[in-house]
Amino acid sequence: MVDAAWRDVKYGARLLRLNPGFALVAILSLALGIGANTAIFQLLDAVRIRTLPVKSPEELVEIRIAAPVGGRTGQFSGRTPSLTNPLWEQMRDRQQVFSDVFAWSGAGFDLTTSGEARTAQGLWVSGDFFKGLGVSALLGRTIAAADDRRGCQAPPAVLGYGFWQREYGGDASVVGRSITLDGHSFDIVGVAPASFFGVEVGRAFDVAVPLCAEPFSRGARTALDKKDVWFLGAMGRLKPGVSMEQARAQLAAVSASTFQETLPAYRPQDAKHYLEFKLGAYPAGTGISQLRRQYESPLWLLLATTGLVLLIACANLANLMLARATAREREIAVRLAIGASRGRIVRQLVAESLLIAAIGAAAGAMLAQSLSRFLVDFLTTSNNRVFVALTLDWRIFAFTAALGVLTCVVFGLVPAIRATGAAPGAAMKAGSRGATDTKERFGMRRALVVAQVALSLVLVVGAVLFVRSLRNLMTLDAGFQQEGILVVNMDLRRTGIPEERRSAVFAEITSRVAALPGVASAAQAFIVPVSGSGWNNNIVIDGKKYTENVNFNSVSPGYFRTMGTPVLAGRDFDERDAPGADKTAIVTQLFARKFFPGAAPLGRTFQIDEAPGRPQPLYRIVGIVKDTKYTDLREEMTPLVFFDAAQEEKPDPFLQVVLRSSAPLTSITPSVTAALGEVNRNIIVQFQTLPSMVRDSLLRERLMATLSGFFGALAALIATIGLYGVMSYTVARRRNEIGIRMALGADRRDVVRLVMGEAGALLVAGVIVGTALAIAAARTAATLLFGLHPGDPATLAIAAGGLGAIAMLASYVPALRAARLEPTEALREE
Repeated sequence: MVDAAWRDVKYGARLLRLNPGFALVAILSLALGIGANTAIFQLLDAVRIRTLPVKSPEELVEIRIAAPVGGRTGQFSGRTPSLTNPLWEQMRDRQQVFSDVFAWSGAGFDLTTSGEARTAQGLWVSGDFFKGLGVSALLGRTIAAADDRRGCQAPPAVLGYGFWQREYGGDASVVGRSITLDGHSFDIVGVAPASFFGVEVGRAFDVAVPLCAEPFSRGARTALDKKDVWFLGAMGRLKPGVSMEQARAQLAAVSASTFQETLPAYRPQDAKHYLEFKLGAYPAGTGISQLRRQYESPLWLLLATTGLVLLIACANLANLMLARATAREREIAVRLAIGASRGRIVRQLVAESLLIAAIGAAAGAMLAQSLSRFLVDFLTTSNNRVFVALTLDWRIFAFTAALGVLTCVVFGLVPAIRATGAAPGAAMKAGSRGATDTKERFGMRRALVVAQVALSLVLVVGAVLFVRSLRNLMTLDAGFQQEGILVVNMDLRRTGIPEERRSAVFAEITSRVAALPGVASAAQAFIVPVSGSGWNNNIVIDGKKYTENVNFNSVSPGYFRTMGTPVLAGRDFDERDAPGADKTAIVTQLFARKFFPGAAPLGRTFQIDEAPGRPQPLYRIVGIVKDTKYTDLREEMTPLVFFDAAQEEKPDPFLQVVLRSSAPLTSITPSVTAALGEVNRNIIVQFQTLPSMVRDSLLRERLMATLSGFFGALAALIATIGLYGVMSYTVARRRNEIGIRMALGADRRDVVRLVMGEAGALLVAGVIVGTALAIAAARTAATLLFGLHPGDPATLAIAAGGLGAIAMLASYVPALRAARLEPTEALREE
């Protein structure tokens, strides 16, 4: 049996060597299809399926608030905000179902002491973080409970493996040295193993320090004792014999006292919602991931897309295999006539297909490594370095092998059975051309083409939807002009400037930047549009409290001119809005319409609905500006209020300045850095252009538009090749008929119409089926679209028209070849 199978494989390899063109097309088609599928699956495996590289990950549980009744309350500053530090400490002391509990928070640590910032991906971790995960150090030791004590003075640091390699060249003597983070020195006590990146999939830490060191970075703004700053994630390891349900029950039992003990100074309605919160436990063996939340649905959609591409490629190869089987029909008939069994011949034909599938799968697996790395690089931005461990595990190999077997069955087995189904006598009587193609077999080839066109249209419709959705986002009127805007982020914590002088220093910095050559204007901005940051609250007008949230921003005079946002009524901020003067505000059109319908808002006043005990100054509206986007381009316009930054008495030691310039923005940064150095050489600065921030905010949309566009084009190309092949085969099969028609008076245009009519019929059938499938499929992507309905008629028309035009153009070539046929030659062949 083994010898027979080996002979079949060698015979198949010999046939492929004799037909290198067919072999190349088949293997390349499968390599692209399988490679794309494997690349997407590899990312899904890393982001969704694979467990954390720690001890017994199935025992890990994430602890967070379960189904909040009133939504989030308080200030959220982490990538995965779950708990405040007082809440974490209460939960840690009250829980009884976990053998270990630990908390962490992501942070960006600055490695420089002055000038332009250089950031490391940091972690604040509780003392049992590494112990709870069962992670031992590669070098030295990890952070222990004794290191995480309030008021710690000489906190240790553990380096991530990748950071150790990049910054220290893998030097083993790094343990015992110090590292400067945010201007403070930390003793390096260990290096984490290469496999450990943290607990957040998509983000690898560079440096971990104990949570007690958080005040070193935040100073007086430390959140360790603040009950309304949510910045910690928390996990626990279940005790032996404790189930998830028991853990949830115990956390629910201690929730009332825990939340009562940690109640912040909220407004009464917010306090009521807070006390209704419950702690919950959720499986965390695969870690937590912002990347997963953002891209899991798009990745599943892309996997379905690449699956369709592979299916289209298999249909095309099945057509090629049917054509090869027709050419070999006489040979097969002779072998059947002299005693070969049908099963034996089928096995030999399938062996050839299996060989093609195996080579295609191997090539696809290698291609997948480059494709998956490309996808990770695509998701990485200047401010968000994405880390995904793209290791090859048994799931990747099993998936690739399954695809290889499946493609072999789809494009190889059915044609092999068909090829051996003709009666040997009929095949041998057909003559040397072997043209005994039955109506049934030819009908199958046509059905395969219709299927290719239909599935290709589904992918082309998806591509057009995503491309048009991205275009809608990039061309919408956001209320500001992004081109020529440079965002300058400054950290003044190490300057020694006292709180009461910050406003004056901020004004000096802004005026110096505005006076630089090539800078048209500059202004302060607490929040830069589409940065993802936000500040909102309720407001009170004439004693009436409104429940709808209002967004806020704090800016300096000239902000609207810099951002290109027109002032529609009233005035901009100016010297009249000095510290100590009456508080003023500028509002957007939507704010004016919503809170002052039918009335003139200029001169009216309002307050922010702050918690009891906090000041509630009265703000007078002095201007109205055009509506602008706030945190995200996809969001609906929201009511927005701007305050004058000069009226903030003790601002935080961070400053953002936006400047407009017609010069290349990269040419402005050295002069800005020099100007800041003249104010204080300890200012840390980072630069971003607003266009790059907008592009980064549309990363998911760009990914879908790029990949769906590529796969849609690839599918259309494969389907077009399939239609071209069938029409070429049709012309070759009907040479005699065409010759007779021409001999009886048909002209060349009649022949072209005949062939194009057949092609058109196949195309129309495919478009009808494909349109129905595309509308159904597009509904699954509705949440990823912007400004488009899944069944958008214009999109369907563009996709069907484009695919039809290309396909008909490809069909014109065999039609023209048929029209140039000499009738006498065609009749002589009969």
